[in-house]
Amino acid sequence: MQVTRTRWVLDTNVLLSVLLFPSGRVTRLRDAWRSGVIVPLVSRETTTELLRVLCYPKFKLTPSEREDLLADYLPYCESVIVSTTPPLPACRDPFDRPFLELALAAKADALVTGDKDLIALTPAFPIPILTPATALATLPPK
Repeated sequence: MQVTRTRWVLDTNVLLSVLLFPSGRVTRLRDAWRSGVIVPLVSRETTTELLRVLCYPKFKLTPSEREDLLADYLPYCESVIVSTTPPLPACRDPFDRPFLELALAAKADALVTGDKDLIALTPAFPIPILTPATALATLPPK
């Protein structure tokens, strides 16, 4: 019997919370991708965005620390090539577009974000946009 795994796009802020704050409220997402309950989806653009943000001086991460964080995430991901996507709803932040494009191109089960600009697009977007709390509530108990 084949198990269907949930395929989610996790935005950068959600990933930062999981990767940088291992005892935070969304740390169960790490357990979920490690155990195969969810499969995070990535594209070249979303991975580039994560790399860019991990280099912010405020995080004070060494190159080795960044590599360790990525090694705890990227091997569990499904990489998706985003070539063309249908028109997207108007999005205020251009850095949000790659996450919407990825969700559509991959036919993701959901886009998980705490970004109010993305959450506001929920009625106009064909893929469910979930807050981290809502997404976590759908996971099986630990």
